[in-house]
Amino acid sequence: MSALTSCEGSAPPDVVNPYERFGAFPSASGLYDPANEHENCGMAAVATLRGEPGHDIVDHALVALRNLEHRGAVGGDVGSGDGAGLLTQIPDEFFRAVVDLDLPAAGEYAAGIAFLPQAEGERRSMCEAFEEMALEQGLVVIGWRDVPTDSSMIGKLARDAMPYFAQAFLKLADEESLEFQDSASGTLDQRAWRLRKRGQNRLGVYFPSLSSKTITYKGMLTTAQLEPFYPDLSDERFKTTLGIVHSRFSTNTFPSWPLAQPLRNIAHNGEINTVKGNRNWMRARQSMMSAELLGEDPEFLYPICTPGASDSTSFDEAAELLMLSGRPLSQAMRMMIPEAWENHETMDPALRAFYQYHAMLIEAWDGPAAIAFTDGQQVGAVLDRNGLRPARYWVTDDGLVVMSSEVGVLGLDPASIVRKGRVAPGMMFLLDTVEGRIIEDEEIKASFASKEPWEEWVSENLIALEDLPERLHVRHPPGSVRVRQQTFGYTQEELKILIGPMASTGAEPLGAMGTDTPIAVLADRPRLLFDYFVQTFAQVTNPPLDAIREELVTSMGIHIGPSGNLLSTGQVKSRQISLDVPVIDNDQLAKISNIRNEDNVKVAMKVRGLFRVGSTEEEFRQRIRDLCEQVSAAVNRGVTYIVLSDRDSNAQWAP
Repeated sequence: MSALTSCEGSAPPDVVNPYERFGAFPSASGLYDPANEHENCGMAAVATLRGEPGHDIVDHALVALRNLEHRGAVGGDVGSGDGAGLLTQIPDEFFRAVVDLDLPAAGEYAAGIAFLPQAEGERRSMCEAFEEMALEQGLVVIGWRDVPTDSSMIGKLARDAMPYFAQAFLKLADEESLEFQDSASGTLDQRAWRLRKRGQNRLGVYFPSLSSKTITYKGMLTTAQLEPFYPDLSDERFKTTLGIVHSRFSTNTFPSWPLAQPLRNIAHNGEINTVKGNRNWMRARQSMMSAELLGEDPEFLYPICTPGASDSTSFDEAAELLMLSGRPLSQAMRMMIPEAWENHETMDPALRAFYQYHAMLIEAWDGPAAIAFTDGQQVGAVLDRNGLRPARYWVTDDGLVVMSSEVGVLGLDPASIVRKGRVAPGMMFLLDTVEGRIIEDEEIKASFASKEPWEEWVSENLIALEDLPERLHVRHPPGSVRVRQQTFGYTQEELKILIGPMASTGAEPLGAMGTDTPIAVLADRPRLLFDYFVQTFAQVTNPPLDAIREELVTSMGIHIGPSGNLLSTGQVKSRQISLDVPVIDNDQLAKISNIRNEDNVKVAMKVRGLFRVGSTEEEFRQRIRDLCEQVSAAVNRGVTYIVLSDRDSNAQWAP
């Protein structure tokens, strides 16, 4: 036990975001924002089907990692890597040998490496507060271990940002002696999750993992530096049946100790292009979330997706939330990265209903991606719906399984390979280290499809727009169209060269072949509203897609209506309207504007989305606040559909 447990000091100082404390990137400035962190990397998973852990799996994983060096990157000082790491099962035999602590049986204690400040006084204060926080969650910190490290080979950038490393060991507290009975609920891992989230949000302590099943060793390192930096990984007593490794290349951003991968449950190669919307929706759902996992006082757990973290980290945090709320991790992955089911005409109806139902709960996290994942027992991999990132696997005659973003990460004897293949879009590669077998994709899908009466749940909650009663058709005079075109800034060029040819021929106009005009935000005159909104992505690593030619794997469908409790594993009552495209006509709008619930009570309300022309900035902000209060009051009255209208705009009121 280290001196960390003999904490003496005052309350923790103002919280410093660990992504800033232990990173080499600057603060947000100008057009740069650390929230736009993306990466493009190499990853691999190594596991055995023999059922017994061994150090050979660690060795194989580290060899695979070193062979992914070309997928990572190095800083200008040569010795600072963009990131490398290894995720394994808890090495119980190793921990019992190296710590002088009375550890409970395997699986009954949680362990994780804490990234702490280098300043001793601040570190002691943080430890003391963390231990008190653990008691509030029904946990006891058994003790701490200083993690041996060798920083002699790392570069100045990595060393300047390097944290102090200490392993924490926790167990469930004696329930009868707790003063905080109400907040001490859930399993060991659920409590550890709450403790970790609170510790990061309130204290600034960062854990790459804190679990009873897995542990992550990672850092701002190159692939060759990871093992010598963490001597633990060379110890023969460090045994596991699975290992996931990752070599990080920061596509257009800066490296950081916390942003290195693997994360708590995944290793990701690619980008989540929709991450901004995904984060916003996760934040919007917080008020609807309810589960034992969250405990009695969840505000210190929010936001679920940590500000300043990468797209991969946000994905991992959302997947972890779904898993700890009671879903298998494999199901959580398929909720977040569904296969292209919308236009799959031969798909099993029950499986289609599985995807359709979950599309009402959570939107897809979309973008080029190959993701390896594990819950500590099962390890698997999935691709994005288009298969824009590669993943291949090999199985040998002695039960060794290797999955990687490329061929050749391990020098396997071709004669020993009994099975090999590639992970295809829509397919899930999954193996169970306890059962000692590969779970076939057909079996996985069958288990998803048969788990609940998805078709019944969809029919009870999903409303097709064509099934809503027809409303009076309103014909608007042609002059009103010209007024709205002028209001929103349409020009003769856009009407004649772009919109006109598309409307008359259905083909892409010549005017769409390129533009040399300034981006909208820098233009001298106001532009169309749509010009200010573009998809953000790392252009160098994203291939172009044609939604017409690739219609089997693309979709513009959306769901509108009330959201339910994302964390509920039972049926969620939230009647939503399904739209094939987000653009509707006046008759369809009239249907939505007059929708009624099962008691024949109107649940839609029109809100005038207008502000007074000539308003000051503060008046404009106040108008937005007034609109929000108006909508909030309507929701409290039972309204579930809001129509934000610009129809009443005039010379005094602008949209």
